[in-house]
Amino acid sequence: MKKMFVLAFAAIIMACSTNPITGKRPLILISNSQLFPMSFSQYSEVIANEKLSTNQAQTNQLRTVGNRIRGAVERYLAEQNQSDFLNGYEWEFNLIEKDALNAFCMPGGKVAFYTGILPVCKNDDGIAVVMGHEITHAVAEHSAQRVSQAMIAQGLQLAGNVAIGDARYRNVFNQIYPLGASMGIMAYGRQAELEADKVGLHLMAMAGYDPREAPKFWERMDAEAQRRGQQAPPEFLSTHPNPGRRIAQLQAEVPKVMPIYYQATGQSPR
Repeated sequence: MKKMFVLAFAAIIMACSTNPITGKRPLILISNSQLFPMSFSQYSEVIANEKLSTNQAQTNQLRTVGNRIRGAVERYLAEQNQSDFLNGYEWEFNLIEKDALNAFCMPGGKVAFYTGILPVCKNDDGIAVVMGHEITHAVAEHSAQRVSQAMIAQGLQLAGNVAIGDARYRNVFNQIYPLGASMGIMAYGRQAELEADKVGLHLMAMAGYDPREAPKFWERMDAEAQRRGQQAPPEFLSTHPNPGRRIAQLQAEVPKVMPIYYQATGQSPR
């Protein structure tokens, strides 16, 4: 048993490599060759079962913003001699006709926006806020990290059941452990969202979109969610941080990325 845990620990250490976008060493136990086919299949299923927008102007707007932020990611990685990081990516941008306040980017670069979020985005800069956030989820490998955490959680529960010989204590463990694991995964989700906000802000600035729009977008998003009666649970019971927290973080970050925006657009500070 001891040897097994030593080998498992060594495997986990080897699974931690530096992400060139975040500079962090996330724990990832699933390879892109395993993750991407599942991701692409799920995306194809969504596109096949949903109605794509026939508004060509909005679709083109979405794709223009998406490709500019994609270009920012590619340029940044090229400057770091890390272009290989995007091997296997198959970028795609689609607009789905649905009144939902949502958008997503699957691992491997498959992006979809719902038309319901466009009025909240309001303009190209607002779309770039959402696009940068969602693309960050993909390139920061957040999905792979969540899958890895779930694998570890299942493994620890199995190990606990093996280690606890008394059936009474084993039953208690199996009642308590899932709650603790769920709370931990939700806490990770909140940190991933804040990271996507922060890195996405940099990406949109690099692509020439005004980062000052980010706090405004989230203020509009919060107002629209409340108008629709979408009440968020307490933060500790959610995978997302509360709107005030993410807006405060963005307001603090905007001055740091404005020089990047000015450089990208050739503008002078004003």
